[in-house]
Amino acid sequence: MKLDEIKKMDQDYLFQNYARQEICFDHGEGEILWDIEGRRYIDLVAGIAVNSLGYAHPAITKAVCEQAKRLIHVSNLYLVKEQAEAAQAIVSICPPPLEDVLFVNSGAEANEAALKLAAKHTGRTRVVSALNSFHGRTAAALSATGQTKYQNGFEPLLSSAFDFVDYGDAEQLKSAVTKDTAAIILEPIQGEGGVLPAGEEFFRTARDLCDDSGALFICDEVQTGLCRTGRFFGFQHYGVVPDIITLAKALANGFPIGACVASKEVATSFQPGSHGTTFGGNPLGTVVAKTVIETMKKERLDERARNLGGRWMQDLRSFANSSNGRIKEVRGKGFMIGLEMGDEAKMLQKCAFSNGILVNVCAGKVVRLIPPLILDESSIKAFNNTVENFLAQ
Repeated sequence: MKLDEIKKMDQDYLFQNYARQEICFDHGEGEILWDIEGRRYIDLVAGIAVNSLGYAHPAITKAVCEQAKRLIHVSNLYLVKEQAEAAQAIVSICPPPLEDVLFVNSGAEANEAALKLAAKHTGRTRVVSALNSFHGRTAAALSATGQTKYQNGFEPLLSSAFDFVDYGDAEQLKSAVTKDTAAIILEPIQGEGGVLPAGEEFFRTARDLCDDSGALFICDEVQTGLCRTGRFFGFQHYGVVPDIITLAKALANGFPIGACVASKEVATSFQPGSHGTTFGGNPLGTVVAKTVIETMKKERLDERARNLGGRWMQDLRSFANSSNGRIKEVRGKGFMIGLEMGDEAKMLQKCAFSNGILVNVCAGKVVRLIPPLILDESSIKAFNNTVENFLAQ
């Protein structure tokens, strides 16, 4: 099928709620994608930080094929061996007291569950979130998102129980927490907001405020979790442990799954009937999740992202220093890197695309690099060459 035919079918049969680029991919291997016309692309987007093991990773392919032959779905009315094994794998990389797991189908669902759990556990009515944040598009998760552009038109469905502070402002955070605060929800690095790290003081203040007030600290690790920042979790950069973390994206390398992880004390607030999901924790998804975690540990992808990503950021900062202000800042951690470029961000994205490299622009002005963690150094060099050539224009 040709691209024009696919485009017509898209327009005829699909909601037009995505601003899609006019390209359609056929297959991939490692960090490389090939479109339906056979053109090759280096993928530095990874399905928006999802395909951390790249494409056609043999361990994932084997796990999917073998489990699909056995059992794809059963109800949560029954014990699910694969679900328990995946939960054990997640807990193996979590610091205490994070030791109980609830599986869902996406990051938004994981955040919905976390917010419900905090309200149920504390019996309180308000939640503190950060401006410029992004937590998902379901009702509570969208309410917690500090960007009105995502909320416009949906106000009748949104909760008014959220108090927003400037991301990184510890003093505002102190003023926002009251006796009615059930939780603080924060991203360790704001992804959609422009690859903005929180900073240790901000996270330590959130932890201390929750300890003092009895609120719960929810860490949204949907994008930052699972080696993306050079540690298994983004909060580990700040020397704190939250009460609840949420995971999705990289957890099953493209198979839809999410997870809410909490201490046993907090988790017991959900009893039968409190919360549930039809598809969450199905055998196929959880087998893949277990395989992803095992592979990340075996291949030491946290170290790889930390070391290789750190060197990459040094290269990019050297370009920024000689760019006469065209690259305003390079920030991030590990393989979560943002180049703030203002109006030129889209121009660099277009230039990269013409050179067979896929990058993403977030917050309208930041080139976001969130590649597979198995990224080869030759692909990094190819992007660096593109940046050099772009800046020379």
